Amino acid sequence: METASARGLRLVGHHDLGGFGDGMQVLREGDALYVGHFGTSGMGTSILDVSDPAAPELVRQWRAPPGTHTHKVQVADGLLLVNHEVFPYGSSPPPGQAPAGLAVYRLADPFAPERVGFWASSGRGVHRVVWTGGRYAHLSATPEGFTDRIWVIVDLGDPTRPVQAGRWWWPGQWRGGGERPTWPAGHRVAAHHALLDRDLAYLGYDDANLVVLDVADPHKPALVSNLRWDGGGTHTCLPLPGRRLVVATDEQLRSGPQAPERRIRVIDVADPARPSVLSRCPAPHGAYREAGLRFGPHNLHENRPGSYRSQRLVFATYFNAGLRVYDLADPAEPREVAHWVPRPAAGQAAAQSNDLFVDAGGLVYVTDRVGGGLAVLEPEPGLADLMSGPLR
Repeated sequence: METASARGLRLVGHHDLGGFGDGMQVLREGDALYVGHFGTSGMGTSILDVSDPAAPELVRQWRAPPGTHTHKVQVADGLLLVNHEVFPYGSSPPPGQAPAGLAVYRLADPFAPERVGFWASSGRGVHRVVWTGGRYAHLSATPEGFTDRIWVIVDLGDPTRPVQAGRWWWPGQWRGGGERPTWPAGHRVAAHHALLDRDLAYLGYDDANLVVLDVADPHKPALVSNLRWDGGGTHTCLPLPGRRLVVATDEQLRSGPQAPERRIRVIDVADPARPSVLSRCPAPHGAYREAGLRFGPHNLHENRPGSYRSQRLVFATYFNAGLRVYDLADPAEPREVAHWVPRPAAGQAAAQSNDLFVDAGGLVYVTDRVGGGLAVLEPEPGLADLMSGPLR
């Protein structure tokens, strides 16, 4: 892999994921790196040994079941969670397909997961999972009878028999009970995923933007507030509890220069019942809009326990504009302090940096959703100093 443009970050390692380069969610736990695949290659999950980050070693891969993809991974408490969702999007589940839902693996050996449980969601399955350990996993799913993804809490008290604890949906998503859509034609209302600050869940809800839920009782999530803005596809809503801020990405879902602008917002949640947009992070400069494939925000590094955690620096993937790092020292005036853009893989129109994970030592792992595989980045001195400074 070659670098097209960089400031503050340098490439130290790369892996083509065994020729299945459509990498999606990535997460490091110890020396094991877990990668979910988008699904176009047919691959499902990869595990790499990154004890030497400059030379990652592929240890194990397995395919997604036919008619599904398994593009998300979560690891904690000696367990690996993997989603199962009907794929390609818009397709019908093939006859006899394995059930969609959430697979649970035990990690007695982190490089050799043993499947021990499965939660069958019905419908189109599970899209995104958030779980950092403990009893409850938080996820988006499309159970039978719903128009699109809703938000679900799954009880992992017995990992061999996961069960639903609670769920919440936007009014009108349930086809039964006389509910009718409560959103304008041409809009999409669908849960993506929620990140938690104690008993509050900050949930990206596509064109409904930010939904704040009270999850003190996981069996009865309750709406606290909803914040709307001029933009759609709201994806990740990252709380920065020490700052009383949330950083939210609107995912770019279309390619080409006619695609609507999508941005990253900084939101004031000093009062979670009355959130307000404080600022927007600057968009990358350059001819990315005309460069091909998607240009716009996608994922954020989510400050998981055991990873690099910061209340000041935000790491974001920006599809064909690569990886971007923003400094929120002044949250009203965010500034970009580093970036890294790869050259696209052979035969690929543009880079499509998809997901990222920053480990406790500051190394950044970035996947490409089309064919670029996995990149390992190291912060250069200026960024490294910021990463170890006040508010980290």
